[in-house]
Amino acid sequence: MKGFADIYQLVSQFSSEDADAVAAWAAREPQLTKPAGSLGRLEAVSRHLSAWQGQHPPKLGKLRARVFAGNHGVAALGVSAFPAAVTEQMVINFDNGGAAVNQLCDAFGIALTVDALSLDRPTQDFTAGPAMSEAECTEAFATGFAAVQEEMDLLIVGEMGIGNTTSAAAICMALFGGSAEDWTGRGTGVDDKTLKTKIKVVADGVARHPTDDPLALLAALGGRELAAIAGAVTGARLRNIPVVLDGYVCTAAAAVLHAIRRDGLDHCLVGHVSAEPGHRRLLERLGKEPLLDLNMRLGEASGAAVAVGILKAAVACHTGMATFGEAGVSDKSPG
Repeated sequence: MKGFADIYQLVSQFSSEDADAVAAWAAREPQLTKPAGSLGRLEAVSRHLSAWQGQHPPKLGKLRARVFAGNHGVAALGVSAFPAAVTEQMVINFDNGGAAVNQLCDAFGIALTVDALSLDRPTQDFTAGPAMSEAECTEAFATGFAAVQEEMDLLIVGEMGIGNTTSAAAICMALFGGSAEDWTGRGTGVDDKTLKTKIKVVADGVARHPTDDPLALLAALGGRELAAIAGAVTGARLRNIPVVLDGYVCTAAAAVLHAIRRDGLDHCLVGHVSAEPGHRRLLERLGKEPLLDLNMRLGEASGAAVAVGILKAAVACHTGMATFGEAGVSDKSPG
């Protein structure tokens, strides 16, 4: 993968949902011992998994979470409540099994891998120039793309990076318009003074990079972990693997694919809506309804991991329930 042209070529190869798998799902679902539609979104979720796995019944035996970590040059501008050193410290915590996502992955049977991307080389301050060159952005994208080579039934993606809600807000503003205030929240819990600084940094960054090329915007305003998430989501689409997106940063990274082609995120579910206000606005622009709303704002794939419980429930009902015929239960009354 040498540059943006190669990435655009990959995205142009995206296929649609599998019609045969959807037909098999649609043939079974009305026969299950329940009123039609009575399991609500659980029915839609089982359909989604079957459609994008390209198989029926859908399976959730092999689950993988990939958390990508990167450092941001804009962190030096005072946009976070925590110093940039926390990124590497949290990666160590992940590796030692001490973070929230470790507990959640254990609870829901998800294998976890953490990918630290050149933490010793933060991206550049995007108010002064592009955060990454085309080569750097492509390299990070390729790392995420390569992370989806193993066999899996579902990919859960997340991130860690001090300053990355600033990048997320800038990308959203650049892609979807509005003001910096619309997209910028408190992230790690910044005070009013720091929030004001953060809003200015977002506005200055977007003004500094006036382009409508989605990948150029990712390079100019993003971070290595955001580019890697976009790469992983791309790799999953090309390998018939459904994706569960986590919170604001993760969804902002994936939104670049939506900007390239409107169906670019059709294989993705959104695990939860973050307490970060820009996330709800972003989901509205993407036409995505989150599975959960738990007032979470941790990142690191935590909300997406919790949502896996919903997916498991959906698959269990669709595959395990008896049909009316098998159970000897009368279907709808005549007339």
